[in-house]
Amino acid sequence: MGSTEIVQPRRVGAADVARLNAVLELYRSVDYECGGGLLYREVARFAESVYRMLDWSHPTGLTPRLVAAVAAARHLAGWTALDAGRHNDAQRHFVAGERAALTAGDGPLAAMIRYSQAKQLQHLRHNRDALATLQLAHAQLESHATPAVKALLWGAEAASIAALGDHQTALATLGKAGDQFERINSEREPDWMGFYDRGELFAQYGRVYRDRARRDSRQASEAVRWVQDAIAAFGPANVRSTVLNEVGLCSALFLADEPEQALTVGVRVLEKSQAMSSKRVIDRVVNLRRDLARLRKLPEVAEFDRVLIARAAVAA
Repeated sequence: MGSTEIVQPRRVGAADVARLNAVLELYRSVDYECGGGLLYREVARFAESVYRMLDWSHPTGLTPRLVAAVAAARHLAGWTALDAGRHNDAQRHFVAGERAALTAGDGPLAAMIRYSQAKQLQHLRHNRDALATLQLAHAQLESHATPAVKALLWGAEAASIAALGDHQTALATLGKAGDQFERINSEREPDWMGFYDRGELFAQYGRVYRDRARRDSRQASEAVRWVQDAIAAFGPANVRSTVLNEVGLCSALFLADEPEQALTVGVRVLEKSQAMSSKRVIDRVVNLRRDLARLRKLPEVAEFDRVLIARAAVAA
């Protein structure tokens, strides 16, 4: 995308902040489609350049918008770092972004950054810490919470609650997320919530039912249904979320004792993951080994397992 170094103007104005946000939106669209590994270094340089703009001359009334742009840039740098598997860098950017969002008085953006921190913790299987982070985000939003932000946080909370074994509370929390989703008015939501659609909500249902199915195989068909609905609901630009949920579908099919269908989906996601620069996707693909264990006695499943082991060795 070329150089991301920002040349210092005489004075920062509203048009400059608008351009910063437009560049961030472009980066987000590439991240959704290709993964964070392709973007991380460039987005990190951009975010640090934006941070330096706080020292430049600008109208006092513009300060909150400029600081919010800094927060959004650091958040995206953290998200792409997470997706690239650079967890220390992700945490550094998230902390800086959260601090800037709070300074700007942008509670919803601070909540979004905490959501991203929780997603990192979930990926690393620290679900108690993820749940605490999400609950803090929800508590501190108070009257500033919009329906989409509430639904986003409650959906993520449900996933961690289910991973910790409390499936009834997880389902009740999903119900609250679904109620808020139906109240969304996109014109009243932050621009950066544009990614959140029905597919994202259904994906959380799929996660909760997969966790239930690991303890009760009778829930596996529901897990399959919800993930299929999520995949169908994603837009064509949201490539990474589609691939992640195809991985979830493969898991659900293994849990449902449908090895033939699971392997068909598994081979497809192996191919797709090679085309994406997302360590997070690769980690999830390798983690399919957890849900195929009961079927490993089948020769074709055992062969797929060996392919996953080889992929893990390459990704390490």
